[in-house]
Amino acid sequence: MTTLPAFRNEPYIDFTLPANRAAMEAALTRVRSQLGREHSLTVAGQRIVTTEKLISTNPANPDEIVAMHSKATPEIAMRAIEAAHANFPSYSRTPAANRIAMLLRTADLIRGRKFDFNAWLVVEAGKTWPEAEAETAEAIDFCEYYAREMARLDSPHPVVQLPGERGELRYLALGAGVVIPPWNFPLAILCGMTVAALVTGNTVVIKPSSETPTIGAVFAETLLEAGFPPESFSFMPGSGGIIGDILVQHPKTRFVSFTGSRDVGLRINELAARPQAGQIWIKRIVAEMGGKDAIVVDGDCNLDAAVEGVTASAFGYSGQKCSACSRAIVHQAVYDAFLKKLHTRVARITVGSPEEPAFAMGPVISANAKKSILSYIEIGKKECRLLWGDGAVPDKGHYLPPTVFADVAPNARIFQEEIFGPVLAVTKASDFDRALAMANDSPYGLTGAVYSTNAAHVARAREDFFVGNLYINRKCTGAMVGAHPFGGFNMSGTDSKAGGPDYLLLFLQAKSIAEMI
Repeated sequence: MTTLPAFRNEPYIDFTLPANRAAMEAALTRVRSQLGREHSLTVAGQRIVTTEKLISTNPANPDEIVAMHSKATPEIAMRAIEAAHANFPSYSRTPAANRIAMLLRTADLIRGRKFDFNAWLVVEAGKTWPEAEAETAEAIDFCEYYAREMARLDSPHPVVQLPGERGELRYLALGAGVVIPPWNFPLAILCGMTVAALVTGNTVVIKPSSETPTIGAVFAETLLEAGFPPESFSFMPGSGGIIGDILVQHPKTRFVSFTGSRDVGLRINELAARPQAGQIWIKRIVAEMGGKDAIVVDGDCNLDAAVEGVTASAFGYSGQKCSACSRAIVHQAVYDAFLKKLHTRVARITVGSPEEPAFAMGPVISANAKKSILSYIEIGKKECRLLWGDGAVPDKGHYLPPTVFADVAPNARIFQEEIFGPVLAVTKASDFDRALAMANDSPYGLTGAVYSTNAAHVARAREDFFVGNLYINRKCTGAMVGAHPFGGFNMSGTDSKAGGPDYLLLFLQAKSIAEMI
């Protein structure tokens, strides 16, 4: 197999350069010319049009239809799993070198259309230009990194050689799987989950989020253009309540790769654990299910850096990241000074159309999301002190201002429950030990950060801050493929470590072979 150059993360486009800004504006114009189109679903290459449609709208302008998608029925969902199972034997025997080449072509295609993918993320997911660019770059990174990981795993792995025997360990694909990505990273996470399964030789049914199916459809077309056989995957927009259980429970489903809410993840885990008639395996679940992430601000830290890190982590993409900081736990020695600086910094955040690069924060994803977040803001007003939440936002669209609550008790609902929006709870801690205890007082364990110059405190956090991704003196969002394998503990999921050297093993099974000689 050809040796690939060492992995390097995709560089970000600099939108301060006039040429790049003009290219992004042109891409938005191109994408806008395609709005309102109707997309079919696919079952192993067969395009299907159904009567009932899934309507995708622009969260910044809910009256604007992004696209219409044929919705899968229960019967079509079953056909998709049956097709994935039937096509698995032939696709899994595709040489790994060929699958790797397809994946590298996928990376090249996305790289060549970066501005257009960014534009789709702006229009359908409500992402600002920098957030969209970071996501598109991450999708490219997943393709490049997993291609190299598959090359590493393809050869037989050495084992202890006993006298008179020749032994080896090989990795085999699992079978037909279901990929269920979230709406908040509808390109990067969908891409990473899908290509990890495909490059390891599995066939998949992709069920995109109902909030962002168009980005999924564009990506699915890119897979075909890159050379992935039509029979290797199906693209299945539809209601999770109607087809989700069918896809998970089907006896021919071998694995489910899911990113989303805790409650949905737990339901998938429960359903998959029940063997169905004719099922001959224990289904594998790869789940990433959210967080209630904390940043601990120690008494001797660089306070300006801590304020900037908390702000970026809490309000990037309107707080709609499972890694977002929703709790800032601040040492009492710097608590008042931190609040003063935080108030000044958050007040500078501008909210408006993500199509305009002047705005730092765009809309939340939907009317239902906005309603849920507003209900938590009302709860917060009763539980603690509103520090900031009066920023101006556009009347049209699913916009909310960045909202900060101070003096939040550790047992408050806004301290304990995942809000998934631009709401930050700030809590005072008497000392570092108390701060760390409060940070760990959560059923989740995804990301966390500590701002401190105290070496003993940093060492303590390395050992006792119970999260899958811990950051020291930097924000708790923005995991980079290869550098920060991503996934958490407890109710945050199965610690899947996407973008790391263990991830592809979740889509493979090991076979030990020993031969007498």
